[in-house]
Amino acid sequence: MIVGIPQETKRDEYRVSMLPVGVEELVRCGHRVLVEQGAGAGSGLPDDAYRACGAEIIGTAAEVFGAADLVVKVKEPQPPELSLIRDGQAVFTYFHFAASRELTEGFLATGATALAYETLRDRNGRLPLLVPMSEVAGRMSIQEGAKYLEKPQMGRGILLGGVPGVPPANVLVLGAGTVGANAAKVAAGFGANIALLDTNLERLRYLDDVTAPNIDCLFSDRHTIRERLGWADLVVGSVLIPGARAPHLVAREDLRLMKPGAVIIDVAIDQGGCIATSRPTSHAEPTFVIDDVVHYCVTNMPGAVGRTSTHALCNATLPYVIQLAEQGVEAAARASAPLASAVNIFQGRLINAAVASAFGMTSETHPFQQEATS
Repeated sequence: MIVGIPQETKRDEYRVSMLPVGVEELVRCGHRVLVEQGAGAGSGLPDDAYRACGAEIIGTAAEVFGAADLVVKVKEPQPPELSLIRDGQAVFTYFHFAASRELTEGFLATGATALAYETLRDRNGRLPLLVPMSEVAGRMSIQEGAKYLEKPQMGRGILLGGVPGVPPANVLVLGAGTVGANAAKVAAGFGANIALLDTNLERLRYLDDVTAPNIDCLFSDRHTIRERLGWADLVVGSVLIPGARAPHLVAREDLRLMKPGAVIIDVAIDQGGCIATSRPTSHAEPTFVIDDVVHYCVTNMPGAVGRTSTHALCNATLPYVIQLAEQGVEAAARASAPLASAVNIFQGRLINAAVASAFGMTSETHPFQQEATS
């Protein structure tokens, strides 16, 4: 199989979808790997490192897309890339279709197959390709939140951990999954006061046992959220419904409950955001202010730390890339339940019900879900 690794084109995206060792493993298995020139530069991986492992360094994205059977990316195809994707091709990346009707319709028109990192579930029901970037984003949310609480950034002028004689900041984390747990862990290390909310009582019991004493694990309901919004200096939105649009836990009118200069970090923005006033931003222009509340809604947070994120992501994706290359997309999806769950669009047909529901569209019967066994 010919596997293509294009350079990422999303604004301020510095990750690359394969490490040189991944190229070496694929080449050892008899596959060709085409790497666009400069694809790894943002992660500190020069072309020579890929070339030494057997990659063919290609000058343009058009050549990579034009020759590859399987394109492996990090972020969703940007509009210029959609025009390069062809009927019968497969693309393996983060798509987050439910956040963009335009992307969904654009990809459907290509006739290609979309395998989404974020919906791939292992046999234990976990999301192994979402976890590493969720860990990065969760930890970054506190790092960014601490910065934007500073007065020059329009924040309240509060030091997250306080100092002796001055209390620390209050941090509200909505959702106790991978993002939320990592956010709470880092905030606790700073010495902040943390309220970690979720509706899963078993998850809350577990985290209550293993996390620091300055983290309060609370059941999430409308009243508790509203009460804690008025208490919080920093809010981290980390709610996830795999494949579907994130629910709005904070309504437009709820902002009036918050303190002037409070900060929201909406990590759920990749799936549409869990704050009603959120809209996608970039690393170059990461924030905006509504009702004196600073909103940070960068859709590719881990992209800013490419040297860390690329290694964390590729460690998780490589086994699945090898399986797809060895067996072909259809055979791999029929044999592997995780890869079957990753298929959102098959040969130009929408088969993910959650994505269809987000836009009032119709999804077709999933061709692999019943067959995949491992």
